[in-house]
Amino acid sequence: MTKQGIIYGVNGPVIYIKGKTEFQMAEMVYVGKERLVGEVIALSRNLTTIQVYEETTGLAPGDEVIGTDAPISVTLAPGILNNIFDGIERPLASIAKASGAYIARGVSVDSLDYEKSWDVTLCVKPGDVVKGGAILATTPETKAIVHKVMLSPNLAGTIVSVMPNGSYTLKDTIATLQKEDGSIVDLTMVQKWPIRIPRPTAARERISLPLITGQRILDTLFPIAKGGTAAIPGGFGTGKTMNQHQIAKWSDADIIIYIGCGERGNEMTQVLEEFSQLEDPKSGNLLMERTTLIANTSNMPVAAREASIYTGITLAEYYRDMGYDVAIMADSTSRWAEALRELSGRLEEMPAEEGFPAYLASRLAAFYERAGMVETLNGEEGSVSIIGAVSPQGGDFSEPVTQNTKRFVRCFWGLDKSLAYSRHFPAIHWLTSYSEYLDDLGPWYNENVAGDFMDCRMKIVELLNQESTLMEIVKLIGSDVLPDDQKLTLEIARVIRLGFLQQNAFHPEDTCVPLQKQYQMMKIILYLYTKSKELVEMGMPVSILRENNIFEKVIAIKYDVPNNRLDALDQYFKDIDAFYEDVLARN
Repeated sequence: MTKQGIIYGVNGPVIYIKGKTEFQMAEMVYVGKERLVGEVIALSRNLTTIQVYEETTGLAPGDEVIGTDAPISVTLAPGILNNIFDGIERPLASIAKASGAYIARGVSVDSLDYEKSWDVTLCVKPGDVVKGGAILATTPETKAIVHKVMLSPNLAGTIVSVMPNGSYTLKDTIATLQKEDGSIVDLTMVQKWPIRIPRPTAARERISLPLITGQRILDTLFPIAKGGTAAIPGGFGTGKTMNQHQIAKWSDADIIIYIGCGERGNEMTQVLEEFSQLEDPKSGNLLMERTTLIANTSNMPVAAREASIYTGITLAEYYRDMGYDVAIMADSTSRWAEALRELSGRLEEMPAEEGFPAYLASRLAAFYERAGMVETLNGEEGSVSIIGAVSPQGGDFSEPVTQNTKRFVRCFWGLDKSLAYSRHFPAIHWLTSYSEYLDDLGPWYNENVAGDFMDCRMKIVELLNQESTLMEIVKLIGSDVLPDDQKLTLEIARVIRLGFLQQNAFHPEDTCVPLQKQYQMMKIILYLYTKSKELVEMGMPVSILRENNIFEKVIAIKYDVPNNRLDALDQYFKDIDAFYEDVLARN
């Protein structure tokens, strides 16, 4: 029997049905003559409340609502990668064919291409006893990624029959399963999964591997782990989106899920154009072949913006279950929170701080907690890392979204508008940022990069902190009154800021830097500091040291030394020794 209801009232994206209905909480429904997609979000004895994921203009009391008896779900199968979806997994290319450049109301398209054939290799045979998560088959989804077709986590039983290796569409049966109750299930390459329910895992594992991004201030000073969480808060123009682009392009994650949640349309266009042309440094293929974009621009309905975050995390968990390391770029969670606030206002819920709903913190927690390094149901090891941009109004980090996000992430990359306005990029401020993964990742750095990597990092941070303290004095009385050892600290801190922390995303050698070069750059800067300090202790004024161009030469390492010619860095140690001898000889 079809579940039905009649619209009683319409309030923006929220509609009401009066009287008792058979709908369930979180059930997906079709609204009105155009069958707009909606979701049941509140139920009471005499009122059913539904949020609609499309523009509700034209709906009227008396229009019909039809239930589906299923929650909002995504389709999981080959074809997700190298694709761009809206917030409820409708491919924008298919929508454009059906309705043009703007998404028409009620447009109905398949999430994936059911007519395309895939070259399938079966991994099971008749008689195999399988449980949820078991790998049934593999197919090359793109040149970069092998798609592992898995048994739905909700199924288990014995394989009865298997099709031969060959070419199949998503509709085709590739095997049949006899469940424990004796019923037979035809297995295809398609799964459906509710977006608000995390996919199950066998175990949650301890975090111990870094997500290498090629960005010096991130990898060296404030690293994030695979399976970790990070927030990039910053005001307008400070570089949130650019930082996420850099991480998406250069990180060593296997798969990137980029969620443009309430982003400006031209920014999403830039992402599309850049990603479709950029070569993946890991494989030489196009970056889009391991990337999925979810575009929910600022002119799309707010309810779909709220759903896009869950769509993205569910797609990420699906690939994690295959054993891949997935990185999610959520840009931006502030606009997602604004969608929650608007919907909460429509529902006449009691507002909390700055009008946000009282459940803002729990929703943020539920999202970020879906990150992690896990053992999957089929024994693989996979991870989901979440990097969420936060856009506090006026750059105020004390506002609720930023403060609540800080509670649930372990890595905080605070963007500073004064750095951005002085053209220092990435504009991540080293004094307001932190990473709680240092203790977890320190052993990996010391073992795989260099035994003193973390010690060097500590000395670099210490010099930057000393600079901050000294700058307070300089602002009051000027730098001339400082003793020479403190002047040297300021000079070396300048070298660190310009030569190490500042990074040019558009320079072929500086846009992505290997860890070994990052370490060697730290060693050279610290060696310069050691030799200069010796000279200062001998009574040499810093003004004499500045006459030599060694400081500028060290700053220029990032441009002058190619990433594939790290042997050239040895010359800098010799140059510093020559500088030391030259100053001694002349004075």
